[in-house]
Amino acid sequence: MPSSKPIGLGWRSNTLFIVSTVGIGLFTDLFLYGLVVPVLPYILRDRVNLPEDQIQSHVSALLAAYAGASVLSSPPAGIIADRVSTRQAPFLAGLVALLGATLLLFLGQSFPVLILARILQGISGAVVWTIGLALLLDTVGPENLGKTIGSVFGFISIGELAAPVLGGVVYKKAGYSGVFGMGGAILAIDFIMRLLLIEKKTAAKWQTHDPVSRGCREEQEGDAPTDGEDGDEQEPLLRRKEEDNYEVPDGQSKVVRSFPILYILKDPRLLTALLLAFNQATLLAAFDATIPTEAEDLFGFDSLQSGLLFIALVLPYLLLGPVAGWLVDRYGPKPAAVLGFGYLVPVLALLRLARPGGTSQVVIFCALLTFCGIGLAAIGSPSIVEASYVVSRYDKANPGFFGEQGPYAQLYGFNSMVFSLGLTVGPLISGGLRIELGYGNMNLVLAGLCLVTASLSVVYIGGKPKFLKRR
Repeated sequence: MPSSKPIGLGWRSNTLFIVSTVGIGLFTDLFLYGLVVPVLPYILRDRVNLPEDQIQSHVSALLAAYAGASVLSSPPAGIIADRVSTRQAPFLAGLVALLGATLLLFLGQSFPVLILARILQGISGAVVWTIGLALLLDTVGPENLGKTIGSVFGFISIGELAAPVLGGVVYKKAGYSGVFGMGGAILAIDFIMRLLLIEKKTAAKWQTHDPVSRGCREEQEGDAPTDGEDGDEQEPLLRRKEEDNYEVPDGQSKVVRSFPILYILKDPRLLTALLLAFNQATLLAAFDATIPTEAEDLFGFDSLQSGLLFIALVLPYLLLGPVAGWLVDRYGPKPAAVLGFGYLVPVLALLRLARPGGTSQVVIFCALLTFCGIGLAAIGSPSIVEASYVVSRYDKANPGFFGEQGPYAQLYGFNSMVFSLGLTVGPLISGGLRIELGYGNMNLVLAGLCLVTASLSVVYIGGKPKFLKRR
């Protein structure tokens, strides 16, 4: 046992402090991303001296560099996190990458330097999301993951909403120094919290009387509520048969033994859970990409007015996210996934009702965005909770196969990769559809995507329903 007990061990390893630290880390990533985006055209114009007709293509390249780096870095980040003894070290390393990216963006005078900065920012985003989600699961356990994710996602949505507006306003008033000074202040808070954090399993070395509370593996020993199946007299036999389905046969290839998460990726429940994450990100990115341009066309809004419209979309997410997460913990991910995506089908179709006009039309548009925000709150937790549950069943059925810490960080690495793909594809699809088909028909296509997702959720999320199992 270590000889000296760390100062403040109790509050530094407290569940609330760990969850808050992860929340601040995710908030910082999204805030700095959104803070810089409105300033990129001015950086290219004023520092790199690009002609006006090349700015849009270079801005797109900088956005693509971030997305590409995040997609490629997410799986390795998960693999590394599952193989090191502590998650705090890679969590801090991700912040170092973000600090380097911020400095390069502030000081860079050439396009290659800006590309490097965005790549570092993408790597940092992959690390913080992968390690952060794994830390949450380690800390609160699978039966509390839904409401924790709902609360954290609701909080970080504030950063996603406020950053572009603040970036534009601060740049106008204080220039580059003001923008990056604000980013530096948030980075400092994030760094201090990550440095002070003590993981539950580390704290247990000094708290032998207080075992790792709500640790992931201990919670897996019980029947997790996320399966969403009702019991009956045949349940023990059904459960025994189902557990057999999670056992990994002997004779796996060297690649699978080295990266065992690859074996689980063929599970239809996990694939559907990842599809939920992809479609959730696609919807979020579609709103980000099209609300400002549609508001400009309909109401003549400028960037600040368009930014304020996002309050109608994000506020329900902030308020209802924890409630939706609690319902996922209580009743499983299937009802939230099916009802959430199903609810979005008519709501998205109704967005075509907004017409050019004055205050009354703005109110209609805001009301429809609020309804969309309710749906986004409902679909925020099911993907991660379902994916965690499936992986926990494999981990429990195959002791030692996935390593000492299990494959959870690897799972969240793939989840981060899929989510980043959705954020990349969303603007491309929605932007192209809006140009070719119009805003109303674009949302009709997204409604169809939600209908397909809801249908797949009926079949696969939480396991097949009993009427399908008996056929």
